[in-house]
Amino acid sequence: MKELSKLMEYRESVRVVDATLRDGGLVNDFYFTDEFARAVYETNIRAGVDYMEFGYKASREMFDESKFGKWKFCKDEDIRAIVGDNDTNLKISVMADVGRCDYKTDIINRSESPIDLIRVATYLNTIPGAIDMIEDAHAKGYETSCNIMAISNAQESDLVVALDLLGRTPVDVCYIVDSYGALYPEQIARIADVYMNFAAKYGKKVGIHAHNNQQLAFANTIEAVGDGADWLDGTYAGMGRGAGNCAMELLLGFLRNPKYKEYPAIQFVDQYISQLKKEGIVWGYDLQYLMTGLLNQHPRTAIAFTKAGRTDYAEFYREVVAQD
Repeated sequence: MKELSKLMEYRESVRVVDATLRDGGLVNDFYFTDEFARAVYETNIRAGVDYMEFGYKASREMFDESKFGKWKFCKDEDIRAIVGDNDTNLKISVMADVGRCDYKTDIINRSESPIDLIRVATYLNTIPGAIDMIEDAHAKGYETSCNIMAISNAQESDLVVALDLLGRTPVDVCYIVDSYGALYPEQIARIADVYMNFAAKYGKKVGIHAHNNQQLAFANTIEAVGDGADWLDGTYAGMGRGAGNCAMELLLGFLRNPKYKEYPAIQFVDQYISQLKKEGIVWGYDLQYLMTGLLNQHPRTAIAFTKAGRTDYAEFYREVVAQD
């Protein structure tokens, strides 16, 4: 059982990362208006959020720019059009997927960019590529983090090897990522113990990025905080792929640091997120996402079920069980 002080006190080392434009962009192909992006930015400043992730640095050779909004590609000039010189305490981040970005050319020197943090996303089998990206971004002057995705499918021995390899790089933070929303708090505690041993050995920080397939994104984030994770991801109203993420307004309300303020988050959800839902953009917990979470499967089948407007949940369950 966690000590009460772990939940009642606050740690100065905690950093809150908003991923609304990035993970939320997976819901609407990144077609956010500049007004919406600017409102997220201004809300994060008012709420005391530490980092704002604008989207991906995706390859324009691999992905057709005409089929996505600008935050799929996060050109520096587009970010600067929203943040200007960003003379604030809020730092700017983007995500770069191993094998899906042209980081050598599209990520320029930090001194010329509005971006502060490069978040590298990888699977265990692409760790060597992630290491090269981390070293490249560090050499260009950026803070770096590494999101190891789909760890609910990983063998602990493989995870330990990957963390050991990453520990020898200049990466600042390594993330626990429950990509399929399949993990329970007890499992998060065990995984966090592996990550915290790595962090202590190499002087790194640990983060958590949770998905809400079993309505545990917030609970798993709280668990990780109590286990020593300092970097915490959230999105407004939990907006994100499939079942979505840990809700920012819940997270800010939970953290005891007085610099974090939940009222600006509530105002933003009321004014902007509610409008997106009225326009028919869909995300969040539902039975189809519960099923893929229970079965520890990628939510792509549940996303397709949702887009098709299906409601035959029992039949869908039979389908995904057959694939398991």
